[in-house]
Amino acid sequence: MRVVVTGGAGFLGSHLCDRLLARGDEVVCIDNFATGDRSNIAHLSEHRGFSLVEHDVSNQVDVDGAVDAVLHFASPASPADYLAMPIQTLKVGALGTHNSLGLAKAKQARFLLASTSEVYGDPLVHPQAESYWGNVNPVGPRGVYDEAKRFAEAITTAYFRYHGSDTRIVRIFNTYGPRMRPGDGRVVSNFIVAALSGEPVTVYGDGTQTRSFCYVDDQISGILALLESAEHAPVNIGSPEEFTVSELAQIVLEVTGSSSPLQHRPLPVDDPRRRRPDTARAREVLGWHPLVTLREGIERTAEYFKSQIAGWS
Repeated sequence: MRVVVTGGAGFLGSHLCDRLLARGDEVVCIDNFATGDRSNIAHLSEHRGFSLVEHDVSNQVDVDGAVDAVLHFASPASPADYLAMPIQTLKVGALGTHNSLGLAKAKQARFLLASTSEVYGDPLVHPQAESYWGNVNPVGPRGVYDEAKRFAEAITTAYFRYHGSDTRIVRIFNTYGPRMRPGDGRVVSNFIVAALSGEPVTVYGDGTQTRSFCYVDDQISGILALLESAEHAPVNIGSPEEFTVSELAQIVLEVTGSSSPLQHRPLPVDDPRRRRPDTARAREVLGWHPLVTLREGIERTAEYFKSQIAGWS
């Protein structure tokens, strides 16, 4: 296959490029490096199946030659990023998705949208199944990301129904692993960086809020299983195991051997109290379930950050 990956220099996008190339596909990576990092794809620069197009997909997207699949992963994805770039986040969710769908339609290619558990907002239903419509504050600070992804799902589904486009929608729950940015504001990277640096580990709220953490290798396996399936409705991909933020902090401290103290700060506005996917559809339709335990994944991620310490300064 010849696959276009928008946001291919990002955390998830770069791992996706790796896996697609490893299985023999040709990859066209499109990224404007708003949040992507050139170091994530530097090792692919000499790969004969890889090419890079530096472009903002909020503008029209053109790719020469045949394309078999378009995987739309371009978007700021961490709170620190989308709060700093609210307009860009909305544009890439709306215009970027429209343009990427247009490319897939023109090339008669399969399209996969990277959506998010954020479409469920601060959920009133637990765990969250794909049938749940969510509890989102459209004018809250997180609304720029939540509503961008909800619109992206709506227009992707409209292309499926109106144009007959061959579409997929993955709702990605908290994912972590190597190539996360140290300062991206996500809880796993925040905790590991602080612990390795001997700085206080900041827990927002009382630490009883829960998340489900999926290691990046498992996440990519689920995404590719969905790409190869015939499923057009949204599918949750994430870990069905639920941990409190305090439990995560304790695991990070144990794995890193850090004596960093915990410090508590107020919970951000509209921060979800509980978040865990119902993964029944992923198991039934895709035969997918995560394999890497949280402790094992944290160990791998901590080793990655240790290797980056020399560059942090």
